[in-house]
Amino acid sequence: MEGEIRPLPRFEYFSARSVKEVVSLTEQYREEARLLAGGTDLLVWMKKRVVCPRVIIDISAVPELAFIEKRGEDLHIGAGTTLNAIRKSELVNTEIPLLAEAIGYMACQQIRNKGTIGGNICSASPAADTAPPLLVLGASISLASAKGERVVPLSEFFLGPGKTLKEPDEILREIIIPIRQGRGAFLKLGRRKSFTLSIVSVAAFGTIENGRFEDLKVAAGAVAPKPLLSIKVREELKGVSVNEEAVDRAAEMIKKEVDPITDIRASAEYRREMSGVLTKRALRKICGMEV
Repeated sequence: MEGEIRPLPRFEYFSARSVKEVVSLTEQYREEARLLAGGTDLLVWMKKRVVCPRVIIDISAVPELAFIEKRGEDLHIGAGTTLNAIRKSELVNTEIPLLAEAIGYMACQQIRNKGTIGGNICSASPAADTAPPLLVLGASISLASAKGERVVPLSEFFLGPGKTLKEPDEILREIIIPIRQGRGAFLKLGRRKSFTLSIVSVAAFGTIENGRFEDLKVAAGAVAPKPLLSIKVREELKGVSVNEEAVDRAAEMIKKEVDPITDIRASAEYRREMSGVLTKRALRKICGMEV
C-alpha cells in the first residue's frame, strides 16, 4: 500500500569520519547513495519506500560538518549542525536571531536534537522552515565534491519540491550567512501554533533609515513549489516611507507572487490569503507597529 510504513529496505552502510571520506564515497556511488545525518526525513522516506538507496553514507560523526563560527562579517554553520544546537547558540542568538527564532517553531525537542540544518535545506521541501529566514538574510551555501568546492546563493539552490542544484557527487558543507544590522520577524501558520508542518510561513528582514525602507526582504514557505523570495517587494519598497500603505502594498504583492497548492492541510485560496496576512504582521513587527 502506498505510504505504508514498513521495515527499512536492505542497503550498504558506510560511517564516514571526514569530509574527504564523504566526498570520495559520493563520487563513487553518486545516485545510488543517500547521506544520513539526523535521519528525521530520510528514514521515514525509506520506510515508506519513497526512496530506496543502495548505499547509506552516515555523516553524523564528521566533526568538520558540525560547527558555528564567526569569520569576518559572516556566520558559518556546518551542514551537520543540529537544529537545537543552532537555536541555543549564543553566537546565533546575538548575530542572527531571526534564524534561532524560526527554528524555535520547528518540530519538537527530540527532532530538533537529531535534525540538521543541512538536512532541512537539502530535503528541498517547500515548507522547510529554515529556508525563508535564510533567504531574507542573504545566505549562501558551500557545496563540496572530489573536484573542489563552490559557493551558491541559497536563492538559486532550490529548483522545486525535492530538487536542488546539488549534483549527485556533491555534499552541502556549510551555510554562510552575512551578519547585517536590521530587524527581522518570522511567523508560521500550522495546525498547531508550532511543532507542526507549515501551512504558510513568512520571514521578513529589513533596515529602516529616516523613516524609510532602506532594504527589505520577504520570503514565504509552503506557498510555491520552492521557498519564495520576493524580488518585487524589495524593489518596490526601497526608499518608500514606512507606513500602513506600504505594508499593505507588500502584502498584496506577496499574494500575487505565490503559487500555492491545495492539499490535506489547506486550500490554495487559504494559503494565498494567509501569505498576505502573515506578511503584513511580519512587516508591522519589524516596523514597530502594533501587531
